[in-house]
Amino acid sequence: MQSPTLEGKRIRLRPLLASDENALIDAASDGELWNLTFTVVPSAETAGDYIRKALDGQAAGTVMPFVTEIKETGLVVGATRFWKIDRQNRKLEIGSTWIRASWQKTFVNTEAKYLLLRYAFDTLACVRVQLTTDEINEASRRAILRLGAKQEGIVRHERIMPDGRKRNSVRFSIIDDEWPGVRERLERRLCTPLDQ
Repeated sequence: MQSPTLEGKRIRLRPLLASDENALIDAASDGELWNLTFTVVPSAETAGDYIRKALDGQAAGTVMPFVTEIKETGLVVGATRFWKIDRQNRKLEIGSTWIRASWQKTFVNTEAKYLLLRYAFDTLACVRVQLTTDEINEASRRAILRLGAKQEGIVRHERIMPDGRKRNSVRFSIIDDEWPGVRERLERRLCTPLDQ
């Protein structure tokens, strides 16, 4: 299933394409994000495989990968995706999110999460959206809590990172009953100077 295009006021989440390899490498070069130990960001050596795996997941119906663009300029500033899509139980995970260093701590992440959550709950009728981050990624943990997600616990040795480290992951979720309050909070944040 092809990913939809999700448009906000300032960003666009559009389907990831095989032709996005150079744009992703350029975005990840801003901060050399492939050196981060708590997430997987494509480098010149890994971008082809990164895109291939995402598109294979899309073909299998379990992943919807997106490229994050600034609407005004078309600049690619990162990537994100729905994955672990379970249509029968109406749940999925938002993950594999990264943003070029010069666009971190701006409106980009808030608006992207808003667009993803709105599509998940309002279009796909999800009853649960989960988010997972590395136990050592304090900034990501704080950002997920600011969305209004609830921490559920720590999944020990949840995955093995490219450097061989056994990662403990912190799991968070938002359920359908909580979505109206989370949506209102995100809409307020997108109108504040801190997220301009």
